[in-house]
Amino acid sequence: MEVAFERTGHRRYATVITLPGGRRRRMDPAPGFDENIPHDLVHYLTEAELGLSSGVFGRAAAGGGGGFVETAETPGDPRRRARAQRKLKKREASLGRADRGDMATSEYFAGICDVAWRRRAGATAPVWADGKSIPPEDAPTVDRILNRLDELAPLWRDLPIGGALTFTWPHPAVTVRRPADA
Repeated sequence: MEVAFERTGHRRYATVITLPGGRRRRMDPAPGFDENIPHDLVHYLTEAELGLSSGVFGRAAAGGGGGFVETAETPGDPRRRARAQRKLKKREASLGRADRGDMATSEYFAGICDVAWRRRAGATAPVWADGKSIPPEDAPTVDRILNRLDELAPLWRDLPIGGALTFTWPHPAVTVRRPADA
């Protein structure tokens, strides 16, 4: 599965997944835009670095919905797409029941890594994080993810509207696409 974080406008981005066979699903706008590093990209790196197969992106790869909807360019009539969305919701519920705690782990580490990276990079951290620290047992994992965020943040900041950072799930290696490359 290919996962792209596409800058779609001023202070907007989309997360686009392309499944085997070329079926595309999209979340647009995606939550938590940030000039430095968007929320979904932190989640992706967290899940890829930790090998979480039942987080947001692992579930999408396994056929779950994860908030992604089929794009209009997906072949078929609107009724077929609506049926497919209902099927995705059922699949997502099934995957949620089989979750081994990956979703909670993803949320936990994405949250603390987002805050820790902002502090480290000199960016503004949310007020609710004031006074909170990283538990010592989580520090090696957090450092691993922060190192990847350090590599990707400049790529995201320099990305023009229409550009994307693209990954092949479950790998953290990135390809940068600029609008002229599209």
